[in-house]
Formats: sequence, structure tokens, C-alpha cells
Amino acid sequence: MKYLYLVLTLISVSTFAQKVQNVRINLKDQNTKAPISGATVFIKNTQLAGIADEKGHAIIENVPLGRHEIEITSVGYTKLILKELILENAKEIILDLEMQASSKTLEQVVITAATPNMSNAITSINTITFEQIMRFPVTFFDPARLAFSFAGVANTNDQTNGMAIRGNTPESMQWKLEGVEIVNPNHLSNAGTFSDQPTQTGGGTNILSAQMLGHMNFLTGAFPSEYGNTLAGVMDMTYRVGNNKKFQHTAQIGLIGVDLSSEGPLNKAKGSSYLFNYRYSFTGLLGLMGIDFGGESIKFQDLAFNFNFPTRRLGTFMIFGMGGNSSNEYVPNSDEKLWESEKDFNNIDFYSRMGVVGIKHNIKFSEKWNLKTVLANSGLENLRDAYKTDPAFNINYTYQARNIVGFSSIVSGNLNKLFALKTGVNINHYFNEFNFQNSGDSFYSFDGLMVQPFVRITNNERTRFSYNVGLVLPHYTLSERTYLEPRLGLAYALTSKFELKASYGLHSYESSNQNAFALPYRPVRAHHLNLGYQYQLSENQELYGEIFYQNLFNTPVSNNQYLSVLNGYENTVVELSTDASNLNNQGRNYGIELNYRKYLSEGLFALINTTIYKAEFLAFDKKYYQTRFSGNHIVNLTIGKEWTKSPGKFIGLNTRIAWLGGFRNYEILEAASIVSKSTIYNYAKPLIEKNPDYFRPDLRVYFKKSKDKFSRTISIDIQNFTGQKNLAYQYYDAFLEKITPKYQLGMIPMLNYRIEF
Repeated sequence: MKYLYLVLTLISVSTFAQKVQNVRINLKDQNTKAPISGATVFIKNTQLAGIADEKGHAIIENVPLGRHEIEITSVGYTKLILKELILENAKEIILDLEMQASSKTLEQVVITAATPNMSNAITSINTITFEQIMRFPVTFFDPARLAFSFAGVANTNDQTNGMAIRGNTPESMQWKLEGVEIVNPNHLSNAGTFSDQPTQTGGGTNILSAQMLGHMNFLTGAFPSEYGNTLAGVMDMTYRVGNNKKFQHTAQIGLIGVDLSSEGPLNKAKGSSYLFNYRYSFTGLLGLMGIDFGGESIKFQDLAFNFNFPTRRLGTFMIFGMGGNSSNEYVPNSDEKLWESEKDFNNIDFYSRMGVVGIKHNIKFSEKWNLKTVLANSGLENLRDAYKTDPAFNINYTYQARNIVGFSSIVSGNLNKLFALKTGVNINHYFNEFNFQNSGDSFYSFDGLMVQPFVRITNNERTRFSYNVGLVLPHYTLSERTYLEPRLGLAYALTSKFELKASYGLHSYESSNQNAFALPYRPVRAHHLNLGYQYQLSENQELYGEIFYQNLFNTPVSNNQYLSVLNGYENTVVELSTDASNLNNQGRNYGIELNYRKYLSEGLFALINTTIYKAEFLAFDKKYYQTRFSGNHIVNLTIGKEWTKSPGKFIGLNTRIAWLGGFRNYEILEAASIVSKSTIYNYAKPLIEKNPDYFRPDLRVYFKKSKDKFSRTISIDIQNFTGQKNLAYQYYDAFLEKITPKYQLGMIPMLNYRIEF
């Protein structure tokens, strides 16, 4: 009997061991980046806790698998509660966190979030986590597609992750990686565009796999002083650091390809680690299932890496990079009797490649001060050939090259007990080359430097009244302009649950292709003003909202047509005014955003928001007209339910419903289009035509299970599961000889199998 008891005990212990994992936390002061020792880390609803050592490291072992919330407290710091964490058997939770000092006299304020805001932005800030990307419907593991669930963000087309933020042109948003601006980091940058030409900021999917992402901030207005050369928004990405204690791997296969990831220690004694990811993708299987991608063969592949090297005295070095290439090819049916549209006149090839390589260095040169320096080189090339099968049509050739060498050096720390300082400089060198060949040739190239010193002062300690005050001094060598741009953010906590917020910023943006058609050239500028509130309904629920107003100026328009740079998106050349009186025209975007969020708890989560807005430009006749991206309303409903069958075993059902006002278009001149055999717009009238409202329901169903040495996830995402027909645009089809509607994508299923070990 005693042997039977021993066997049962061993089985019980073994079973228990299969259902636990470690949680590791690295804590730093938000201002000085100094490690926080003595902080207590609790796993809520358990008896498990850990204490941070002198390096700010805390480890909690034998944590049961499943969903968890973590509470972190330390004397002199604001309590931090992290939501929506998931612990699986194959991977430890490793969190690099920063805590904000807090006044002892302040009524207890708790920061509740899926991940803390590390940008110091007071308004117009959303944080994005890998867990959210994996849980929200139809993100296709792309952080930009998750952003469509946020207030004020409109997707430009189902085929792309391009976004119009608060009515701004998508061209004026910015991508950053590890603190420096980079070129468009997306595959297939021509996806979903009317002209099939590449864009500056969007594409089919992000080249950086979500599996590589660390903290990610998405800002949509009145940006803090370290952000420059943008008007619409910033997608600020960072790498996560690979596990420096044990090896962990991930493999994923789905209907569009494979995704492989690996991480682990390079030297356990020194704490160095690696992290890399490789993807190869194609749409052939979806095509065999009857999914219509316009008859195109679409492929892409990419590789990303991150090597982290902490040292004893010289700080921490990180070497990072990513690169990818993509293509879509279209060959018409050899039997002309089967041709269906103008596209069948063409053999179309589009090729793109993009890459980034960089190095980051972090060092503390005193107890109160930290220096972060980043140098990165990013570049891209796009090539599009359209060879007409009918000699009556012209050959169309487009080549685009862009390069950004970015440098950032930032010092942060505490001036005294009252004030914290962050100051530094961002320097970017831009090179752009465009070559268009159609009925006529157009070639231009230009390069320039942007030097942006900045300074920002904030509270050293969080009090009832919080602020950040900053100045930016950008200098653009291309236009030989220097500006002084103030930035201000204010927050006042009426109670521990209710806070009022306000922010202001003066911003400027130098377009990468605008110089071709608007000389003498000046950056577009804008005043941003936001007023907001945040109300904590309960520990897991909150209401928040903002009123925003943006006044844009230095916006070129046409002399006698209703063209404005604020309507631009694709790399197409249109003639705007060179008359100085029309170079300093204006635009304005204004509206209100309301949000309700329920963090995932008790198996339920929700993110519901609505945006009412208008985007306008001042035309040559000194009247305001709505821009192309003025859809007037955005409504998002994202809700989900997760059932826990046993520790480490989940079933999830999540949906997102999007209802957006349609974008605006110019009237098509049918008679002129017939003569030219191409779409001719009537720019003598404003954008009077508006697409019908856009409606799309998405669905995600997933099953997660942790086994002894691995975890697996089976999921299916269905984009537009009702098959809604949403109009993308209209064009004149020379084959059909009529104005023809082009619709967004129909129902797209995406089946994936993921294993972590």
C-alpha cells in the first residue's frame, strides 16, 4: 500500500509540475532608468509573490498556468496593476517595466493597464501588446491592424494596414523603431490603392512579426516633444529582449504560410540573449479555396533579429534588424474571350524590398541619469511594371527608392525632487528617388537632413496635478526652415478614479514626395489641441474620451482646382500651386471620441468606441471643403468571451464589428475618360461623391492547450464573415467602357496552427 501511495504522490507532483511556469519582472524608474529594488510583485488571487533584488529583477516560480493579473508595489512609487496576461507551459512571462515615482501625500492612485504607457503622453495614447494582437479578431498578427479597433482610426482599404487618423492623410503618420524614424516597414505597399502605386506608410502586412514586439505605443495627436516630423500619428515599436535563461521556440503554419521564431541565451553568465523570426507567406491556398485577390500571385518573406548584450560597466548594447521582400504578379488569361475588365489588358509585376539594421546603447552614467543612443539605417525599393497587351495603351513603369539614416541620443533623469528632465536630439537624413514612365517621363530625387533637438520637463513624482512641458526645434535643410514648437500636457486627478486631461502641440511634417509638385517648398504644420477625461468605473472597467481640434497650415492647393496635399496618399504626381498665395492654405480636423474598455476578467472583455469627426481643407476660393478622408463617423465594437476548461486550456470566441462613414471621391468625367481610355476626374468640383457607409463584422475562434513540454493554439479568423460588399472606389474601365465599382475584399478565412516549445 505504501508503494502505491508513493507512486500516486509522484504522479500528483509530476502533474502539478506540468501546470506551472515562471514569471520574471525587470523594474526600472521611469525617469532615471535605475533599477527598483525591494518592490513587491504579487500574482493576484494566489499566495504567490516575489521581491525585486538590487538589480530590479524579481522572479516568481511555480505560478499556475492560465490568465493572471500582476500587482506591483514599491515605497515611493505608484502601484501598477497589469491585466490580460497569459501564462502557458512553453514560455515564461518576462516583463520589462518602468514605474513612476509618486508623492506620499497623493491619495492612492493605481495605474491599471495591459502594459504601462512609457511615452509620457497624457492624451491620445494607446498601448499595444502581443497578447492583444493574438486575441483580437483578424489582426493577422499585424499591430497596425489591431489599431483599427481604436477610436479615430479608419482603415483605408481591406487589403492594407494603411490608416487615416482623425481624418488626416495616411501619408503623414510615422513609423518608429527603437526610437528612430524608419521607412515604410510593410510588405506590398501598393495593396488596396486606386492607382496600384506604392504608399509611404501602409501595406499588406508589417514586416516585423508580432512575435518580436516589446512595448508598443500608438499616438494619435499632440505628441510629446521627442516626436517630430509627423502630423497624424506615430506607431512607435520596440523589440522585446530574448529569454536569457532558457531556449524557447515557436512554429506557426497557416493558409498563407509559415512563421518560425526562436530565442534563448548566448551567455547565461553575462545575461546576453538572441531573438529571431522568419516568415514565408503566399496566398496560393486561399486562391484554391476561391478567395479572390484579383487574380494576383502574392508572396512575401521576412527575417527579423535582436541580439542583446548587457555589460558590467559599459551599459547594454542591442543589435537589431529586419528585412523582407514581397511581390504580386498578374498575368491575364491567354484567351481574350475570358477577359472581364481593363486589368486584363496588362501584365503587372510589383516587387518590393525593405530593410533596417541598427544598434542601441543604454548606459547609466550616474545614479540619477541615463543615456540612450540609437543609430539605424533603413531603406526600401519598389518597382512596378505594367506591360500592355494592346499596343494602343502605354507601358507604365514606376520605381521608388527611399532611405533614412536615423540617429537619436537622449538623456533622462531627475533634476531635483520636483522636476524630471528628458532632452536630446533626433537627426534623420532622408534620400528619395522616384521614376515614373507612362505617356511622359517624370524623374526626381532629393535628399535632406532634419535635425531636431528637444527638451521636456515633467513631474519627478506623480501628484494630483501632472504635467509635461517641452520644446522642439526642428531644422529642415531641404526647405531651409527652422521652427520653434512648444508641447504641453496636463492632467488633474479630481479623485483617485476620475482625471481630467489636456494637451497641446505645434507640429511640422516634411513630405517625402510633396516636393515634386509644390515649390517653393515648406513643411506642412499643425496646431493640435486635445481635451479629455478618464474615469475608472471599477478595477477592470473604464470610460475615457477626448475632444480634438487640429489646425493645419502651409498646405499647398491648386490655383483653380479643388486639389490639396491633404487629400494625397499614393505616390502619384498632381499639379498643385506654385503661387505663394496658395502655398499657405489651411485645413482643420475636429471631433470627439468616446470609449468604454473592459479588461479581460472573468472570461469577458470589451472595447467599444465611437468617433464623430470632420476633416476639411481650404481651397483656392477660400472656402472649406471636406477632404478625401473625412468619413464623419467611426464606430467599433470588439467583444469576446474566453472559457477556461482547466489550467492552460482555453476556448475563445471574439468578434469585432466596424461601421465607418465612407471616404470621399472626385466626380469621374465619363466622356473624357472614354477618349483617354483611363479614369479622368473632375477636379473643378470638390469631393462631392461619398462612398456608402462601410460595415464589416470579423470573427476569431481559438483553442489553447498546454501540454507537458509545449503549448499549442488552433485558431480561425474570418474577416467579413457575412460577406458584406463594401465599395472601395469607382473607376472608368476601358474594357467594359463604363464607370465600374471596385469592391473591398469579401469573406476571408484564415486558419492557423501554432506550437510553442
